[in-house]
Amino acid sequence: MTELKDLKVAVEASAETVKREPKKDALGRSYATGKRKDAVARVWLKMGKGNIVVNGRDVKDYFGRPVLQMIINQPFVATAREGQFDVMCTVSGGGLSGQAGAVRHGISRCLDLFEPELHKVLRQGGFLTRDSRAVERKKAGRSKARKRYQFSKR
Repeated sequence: MTELKDLKVAVEASAETVKREPKKDALGRSYATGKRKDAVARVWLKMGKGNIVVNGRDVKDYFGRPVLQMIINQPFVATAREGQFDVMCTVSGGGLSGQAGAVRHGISRCLDLFEPELHKVLRQGGFLTRDSRAVERKKAGRSKARKRYQFSKR
């Protein structure tokens, strides 16, 4: 490998030979953990009819707002897999918005483990990246994290 072309050919050949195997348990499920803000979701994914159960309740009962339900279904829409998988998850911590984001992250990671060929689509959609934004802490001498008390000259 004396030239850059030779190195490029070698890298492409090694990329083609490395194929990831699906990770499933004895029951045919994939498991992943999703996180967002202070919420943590444990997600199990298996082939099914599209049922999503969150903490023992239907997704429409647990996440009443349509926006939150849409957030949870985004990975399925992006990969054209709506109604093909059953999802069972337990979520704790944070509020409803953070929990919906955590479930979405967990579903995306499960899909990636279940069908490794979906990795590129999920990565490009930004579903596999953990959203690290969190609430900023309150500082001493301030009324909130950044808000200052009103200045008075006299």
